[in-house]
Amino acid sequence: MTQVATPPAAGGTGDGEDRPVPPGHVRLTIDGITVDAPKGELVIRAAERIGIAIPRFCDHPLLDPVGACRQCLVEVEMGGRPMPKPQASCTQTVGDGMVVRTQVTSPVAEKAQRSNLEFLLLNHPLDCPICDKGGECPLQNQTLANGSATSRMHEAKRVFTKPVPVSTEILLDRERCVLCQRCTRFSDQIAGDRFIDLLERGSSQQIGINSDEPFQSYFSGNTIQICPVGALTSTAYRFRSRPFDLVSTGTVCEHCASGCALRTDHRTGVVMRRLAAPDPEVNEEWNCDKGRFGFGYLHEGDRLARPLVRDADGQLQPASWTDAMTAAAQGLARARDDGGVGVLTGGRLTVTDAYAYAKFARVALRTNDVDFRARRHSAEEASFLADRVAGVTPSTGGPTYADLEAAPAVLLVALEPEDESPILFLRLRKAARRGVPVFTVGAVESRGSRKLSATLLPALPGAEADLLADLTADARPVVAGAAAADRNRAGQLLRASGAVVLVGERAAETPGLLTAVGRLADATGARLAWVPRRAGERGALEAGALPGLLPGGRPVTDPAARAHVEQAWGVELPARPGRDTAAMIASVLARAERDERALGLVGPAPSPDLPRPAESPAADDRPAGHGAVGLVERVVETVAGSVSGAVHHLRDLVTGEHEDAAVAPGPQAPAEPGLAGLLLGGVELDDLPDPAAALAAVAATGFVVSLEIRASAVTALADVVLPVAAVTQKSGAFLDWEGRHRPFDAALPTPGVLDDGRVLDTLGVEMDVDLYTQTPVAARADMARAVPPAPAGGTSPGTAPGPADARRGPAGTAPRDGQGFVLVSWRTALDGGRLLDGEPHLAGTARPDVVRLSPRAAELLGVGDGAPVQVHGPSGGTVTLPLQVTAMVDEAVWLPGRIRATPLVALLGAGSGDRVRVRPAAGGEGL
Repeated sequence: MTQVATPPAAGGTGDGEDRPVPPGHVRLTIDGITVDAPKGELVIRAAERIGIAIPRFCDHPLLDPVGACRQCLVEVEMGGRPMPKPQASCTQTVGDGMVVRTQVTSPVAEKAQRSNLEFLLLNHPLDCPICDKGGECPLQNQTLANGSATSRMHEAKRVFTKPVPVSTEILLDRERCVLCQRCTRFSDQIAGDRFIDLLERGSSQQIGINSDEPFQSYFSGNTIQICPVGALTSTAYRFRSRPFDLVSTGTVCEHCASGCALRTDHRTGVVMRRLAAPDPEVNEEWNCDKGRFGFGYLHEGDRLARPLVRDADGQLQPASWTDAMTAAAQGLARARDDGGVGVLTGGRLTVTDAYAYAKFARVALRTNDVDFRARRHSAEEASFLADRVAGVTPSTGGPTYADLEAAPAVLLVALEPEDESPILFLRLRKAARRGVPVFTVGAVESRGSRKLSATLLPALPGAEADLLADLTADARPVVAGAAAADRNRAGQLLRASGAVVLVGERAAETPGLLTAVGRLADATGARLAWVPRRAGERGALEAGALPGLLPGGRPVTDPAARAHVEQAWGVELPARPGRDTAAMIASVLARAERDERALGLVGPAPSPDLPRPAESPAADDRPAGHGAVGLVERVVETVAGSVSGAVHHLRDLVTGEHEDAAVAPGPQAPAEPGLAGLLLGGVELDDLPDPAAALAAVAATGFVVSLEIRASAVTALADVVLPVAAVTQKSGAFLDWEGRHRPFDAALPTPGVLDDGRVLDTLGVEMDVDLYTQTPVAARADMARAVPPAPAGGTSPGTAPGPADARRGPAGTAPRDGQGFVLVSWRTALDGGRLLDGEPHLAGTARPDVVRLSPRAAELLGVGDGAPVQVHGPSGGTVTLPLQVTAMVDEAVWLPGRIRATPLVALLGAGSGDRVRVRPAAGGEGL
């Protein structure tokens, strides 16, 4: 920020000495203005409130005061006695009767600041014309405003080799550094990653890489933004532009559900950089590196510029919008009448775009087969979302970021916030530093958990519901041991007013867990929030992009809710809940298998009385979309023309509980004749739990329409491809995990580039229906008419339907011979994906892929830290990675959800909760 002396505001907060001092406040005078300030407030903050800007470099309102730069010196009197020397206003707290004179009224303070500025410039290089900070540099601005016109320095300036790569994304120019320690304090206090530190002493002191800590921070880019002198710069932005050449637009991050406010800077139609925008209620002044640097995909060479239509020879050819819309409308109409069309939207759409898909499915395609969950999911999750999440916002009493900082306790279930919602992690860390106890249910004490000082409540995948049941019980059995003591303490604190339970989307992988979470919230009175990983999932839920939900989160089976939407839309809606993502894929594959069988291309279907394959003994207990066995072989088989293997696997996935995606009891969607078409909106196949089956389904579908930003595996198989706007090219809004509305403007509005809502609205007109989603404003108005005024949710709290019993298991014991380890996995923040394409510098800061085992398990295997370890999946796939010994359950082994950008399920044929074998790569007995 620019720090230039400002004359005092007229009157300040009032000059009267006769008014009473508010409780908890003191009265002081700053430059002749009487100020009432809270006890403990810093002088520099009190001055800011009355419009007096005291120059500073080290001070930051979100960092602990340190007084390192000495630029904010002021004169201070207490009790009529002046302090012998000027004081640093960034460390001096206010006192009753204090008199402060800043550079505005005190020649002593002005001289002290001018002299200190001259001292800071002694060794500072004169490279403002090429410095990335030039034009927005506090040191430059302060020097121009108050510095000396000449220098008394005649000796040679100190010179360092530059730049020093702190990481692949951060470059350090030590000559520019004024040792304000903003970067070191941020890394230690805010991020908890001491990746950068002060080195040496005296005149040799400098900023450098911390030799004791690896550079594994997701938040390092913030040090660039808060550096006041350009000592830290971005590899991606270095020497690319000047601040005064940029156009800035307020936007919102599209990478996760944290809802971070961003400032997007662009020039000549190209995004040059993104910065964290201040928002005290959400991200304060921070963002993660993924949101800051992960925008290269916007300008990749595979961006789609024109519609594509498959010709008679089976080749995709460029087409006009008119021809493409006609072909898409005719093909979807035929598929709708032949067997139906499924709509897969993914979880990255804005609220209004998701609403357009939900409405298009029901009005134009006459189906409830629409689902935003391009991941593992279950019918229990759909019920939980309708019952516990839909309609909950900060204005209706839902927990907020601020509530976390004041909570008596926070419980994390199936959630790793540092990887899955980084700014949520920073707010939790802030709460933990203030003394809020954090508990996490799981099998691994992660790096993020340690930085939160979180207490691990150990439970293997599948046993979490048992643990939550213990916390729910009013009278828990007294059992000796630290784990029991931690459970008792967690159970007691969760009953205190204001406690918060945060549950992640991975809870859908464990049958009964979401039901147990709801019961825990009911029993303890804790406030409950759901934290998805993708930015658009919360909004898609409210928009009705689920097979059993209407806009506003009301069940399709609710006649009153359905009647309200029918009146708003002017159509009759299907009353039967639709298929979820897994069921739609299975339906397509089943139809393809029947067609092949009718042509004599495959053998008869297996008898339903035959036993399931040996690798799937617990298929009924698995959530929809669980990873398949023999993934590589199956994708080759299915795409080549035979889909029987994939459909048999998908039949297992959608039997039992997962055959019905209904939110409330009702008639089931028919399995026959099978879907004849698919409409996909930005679905990344690798995000799906079984990418091979998904690819086979797209290849086998009779008619496919894809709305996409860039060319992909889906667009290569589609019959019609319609290009849509990227997030920087459109306006809209996301809902963050709180349910908070996060609107943003188009940073780069591009003529001829349409958002999903506009494309679907035009496509609807071709199919003789009006969606009224031609603009985000129109879509919001239409959505408001469709949302019933009644409270969201079709069942009373605590009655979300689910399995009668969760898959039960031990909290964790040592692995036994032949039994193997239980696999634990989640996706890390920088593990690849299409939204991280085009930014190789960011990819270089990703955490290394490792295998994690407990000290006891490592001892049993005879391996130590860094030793290569092999993990063998049930399909015969093997992963070899270095070992990282971690505090965790002895029977568990942890692997990242993606390894070198490849989904783990594609490598092992196994997902979280499955049994795998582990052995030393150098040979020896495994477990």
